[in-house]
Amino acid sequence: VQLVESGGGLVQAGGSLRLSCAASGSTFPIHAMAWYRQRPGRQREELVAATTSSAASIYVADSVMGRFTISRDNAENTVYLQMNSLKPEDTDVYYCNADLNDSGLPGEYWGQGTQVTVSS
Repeated sequence: VQLVESGGGLVQAGGSLRLSCAASGSTFPIHAMAWYRQRPGRQREELVAATTSSAASIYVADSVMGRFTISRDNAENTVYLQMNSLKPEDTDVYYCNADLNDSGLPGEYWGQGTQVTVSS
């Protein structure tokens, strides 16, 4: 399974960005996908997660509650992260992750990461 993220960049505080993660190479439906972020020297943080069969998120971190939303296009095997009301502390490298076989998150597959920088 290959995961390719896009949509990162530089935005001012209070602005919005939408990240995309396109999955390819799997012959089976992906069970769940999630977004994480991490910077050097800091622990990886799980942000939001959703299964491909449910309309509701299965996890939203307190740090992004009410600001970040995960959505998906199952037909395109693509998951999105809509980020609103961005803060400078949201500056990080963002990764998407896929759990193929309901083995639990984080799953085995990771994207390459996309940089998000929020200026004050």
